[in-house]
Amino acid sequence: MANTSSRTLRLLSLLQTHRYWPGAELADRLGVSARTLRRDIDRLRELGYPVEARRGVDGGYQLAAGAALPPLLIDDEEAVALAVGLQAAAQGAVEGLAESSVRVLAKVAQVMPGRLRRRVEALRAMTVPADWGGPAAAGVDPEILTVVALACRDAEALRFSYTAADGRHSERHVEPHRLVCPGRRWYLVAYDLMRHDWRSFRVDRMAGPRSTGERFRPRELPAEDAAAFVRAGLSNRPGPYRAEALVDAPAETVRARVGRWGTVEEADGGRCRVVLAADALEWPAMVLGTLGAEFQVVGPPELRDLVRELGARFGRAAEEG
Repeated sequence: MANTSSRTLRLLSLLQTHRYWPGAELADRLGVSARTLRRDIDRLRELGYPVEARRGVDGGYQLAAGAALPPLLIDDEEAVALAVGLQAAAQGAVEGLAESSVRVLAKVAQVMPGRLRRRVEALRAMTVPADWGGPAAAGVDPEILTVVALACRDAEALRFSYTAADGRHSERHVEPHRLVCPGRRWYLVAYDLMRHDWRSFRVDRMAGPRSTGERFRPRELPAEDAAAFVRAGLSNRPGPYRAEALVDAPAETVRARVGRWGTVEEADGGRCRVVLAADALEWPAMVLGTLGAEFQVVGPPELRDLVRELGARFGRAAEEG
């Protein structure tokens, strides 16, 4: 979301929390000038929000008393992007924003058109948190994401085309359970009616998902929750890389920062051994670099080369020009 749009959304949220905001205080909360605040107020008015202004030394702004707020004017993709972004913050992706993100998401959903609100609320309700410490999720078609979320919420069977890791294509007929976003990818956990077993599917490899209208009684998932099911599947699946390093920090400390994604075991000398499964080495390098402790790469050699390259690059970046 563009900076102006996100600031306008923040402004709307603030106006909804108080009956009246002094102009100087409101501008300070948004980190903008009085002139920029006036432009943002005008933008809200253009969108149909009844914002009243009081002039003078104690001038300020407030939403018109008793006025019904119009629907938030955003399209489907923007609605999904907003829900995903705020939900990520609500799950603790950004320190200190969890509580406020939950409030903003609830308020924004209230002023969305009914069709978009239904999609956003389904996505929010049907996504299982998976705080595994990964980077931002890869791009997924918002339409696919919302179709899948609605099928999960309504307990309706789903059909879609799927491309496996080896490039093979197949048609799937499943009972969708939950969406999981462990960081880099979105996964659908579902019961595969053609293979008679539970499966996890990468959403970016799905095409043409469509609800069949067939209702089903949810089955019992053979795991603690959908996130645990995805994690177990990824851990047992032979991935492209198995990153391993010795970290000069207690296992308990490192485990708290790595989350459930990797395995952390005690090693000699107060160190611990960290193993991370990944389909790209940039993520393990980032995780190791943010642990706040010295570490030694055990393997693979490609990770050692990447860390060496990143170290040189960061060293050059720190040089004074």
